[in-house]
Amino acid sequence: MTASDDVLHHPGSLAELEALFASTTYVAVDFTAAWCGPCKAIAPHYEALARRHAAPGTLAFAKIDVDAAQDAARRYGVAAMPTFLFFKDGRQVAVNGQPAIRGADPGALAAAADKLGSLAQKRLAEAS
Repeated sequence: MTASDDVLHHPGSLAELEALFASTTYVAVDFTAAWCGPCKAIAPHYEALARRHAAPGTLAFAKIDVDAAQDAARRYGVAAMPTFLFFKDGRQVAVNGQPAIRGADPGALAAAADKLGSLAQKRLAEAS
């Protein structure tokens, strides 16, 4: 088990992704592929963001291998990797005005994760 396994979810199908949506308010999803060079380049950055912001039940970070979970990639129209999508209560949402981040863009990804992390912390504070 790697350190990233502690903070990253790895849904293997659309059904597993939907189960994560059902249990977590906010979900960031990295649609990736084992053969994708830019995906490998951004992976440590995504994992670091997950370690910083993940909050069980409130904010989850998932990685989906598009070759293994083709149903999930089809459902969300993912054709280029990496593609990062964001969800609230199971519905795809825009973060910082972007419905998706396509390509390995560390700045945009960090800004989106920071925004989701802030929303998650606000929700946790309201619940306590």
